Amino acid sequence: MNYELFVAKRIIAGKEYKSSISSPIIKIAITAIALGIIIMMISVATGAGLQRKIRDKMSGFKGHVQITNYDNNNSDVSIAPVSINQDFYPNFKNIDGIKNVQVFANKAGLIRTKTDFEGIVFKGVSTDYDWSFFKEYLVEGDVPNFDQKRTRDILLSKTLVDRLKLKLNDTVLVSFLKSSKNKLPSNYKLIIKGIYSTGFLEFDQSMMIGDLREVRRLNKWKDDEVGGFEVIIDDFDQLTEKGNEIYSQTGSTLDSKTIVGSYPAIFEWIDLFDNNIWFIIGIMILVAGINMITALLVLILERVPMIGVLKALGSSNWSIRKVFLYNATYLILQGLFWGNLIGLTILLAQQYFGFITLDPENYYVSEVPVYINVFSMLLLNIGTLVLCFAMLLIPSVIITKIQPSKSIRFA
Repeated sequence: MNYELFVAKRIIAGKEYKSSISSPIIKIAITAIALGIIIMMISVATGAGLQRKIRDKMSGFKGHVQITNYDNNNSDVSIAPVSINQDFYPNFKNIDGIKNVQVFANKAGLIRTKTDFEGIVFKGVSTDYDWSFFKEYLVEGDVPNFDQKRTRDILLSKTLVDRLKLKLNDTVLVSFLKSSKNKLPSNYKLIIKGIYSTGFLEFDQSMMIGDLREVRRLNKWKDDEVGGFEVIIDDFDQLTEKGNEIYSQTGSTLDSKTIVGSYPAIFEWIDLFDNNIWFIIGIMILVAGINMITALLVLILERVPMIGVLKALGSSNWSIRKVFLYNATYLILQGLFWGNLIGLTILLAQQYFGFITLDPENYYVSEVPVYINVFSMLLLNIGTLVLCFAMLLIPSVIITKIQPSKSIRFA
């Protein structure tokens, strides 16, 4: 019979480490692995979720790429109009991966009630607008219908509705400054058709969505003039590449900017999440590895006589090391199993119930978002297993230093 295989089977079956010393050490090691993988899974899933949610919200308000007139000078308000008759509208013929091209125009205004007022940006859109983003965050009512000859329906955020003590289907008075000097503001009565809430306060507290034709009337633009174009792409990871292609396809009088170029500070901030995630992963693997090294050393030191017997029977150092490394790997797998079970339970609970909340003023979301990527989770588990196993190779060298003549004496 292969003695080392026999011993390995007994160890893996859990019949050899019942001593009062090794048992709690092994439990601590398994717990450390489990806690480490839980924390790493939560860090990766919530970090990726936060990045995706913030960039999706910004893209929902502004599009992935905006094409405007150079004369707008990076203003959020549409100053100089652009002709709708462009080669790239309604479709970019030579660029793949473009989901939609939609027209828009922005106008600064003031919502007034009997007791209060709020400054807003009236974003006028048309029938080509992709409403999927706002439908996701719609809390009351519906999106405006622009198939009519004229509509005064608007979409307003819950933040503004609550501040001004308004409700669905209320008529609101909105004042807009005229472009000509020495003229009184234009007052428009608009109807709240729908109420949305994205949790992105930077836009929620100022953005009002309505009919582009109303902005044209306010600015006295022609029927073929708009403030600009928003381009929605299929894959955000290709934003830089598609942004360069779009820029090359637009005229010399037009400027195109990606959402990252328009809001660099926010995207630099969310890119820092990656550094934090890698730091957490490194610390957790180090802690788990140290605990496993401690457990392995205890197992080896408790079985010095057994190692001496195996060597006396002709077993090589490497075959004995494999016995303990297999055992340690089994313990790591136990920790990974319980860590994954608990970690996925927490993440799924957060994804469906959102019991952990955040301050939207600081994080742009009202609850911790979760994005579970199967490939990332598998890579995290495999990486933890491989790195912890590699760290165990060094302490297992102690087996080669044990001499049978001395170790068997104390058996």
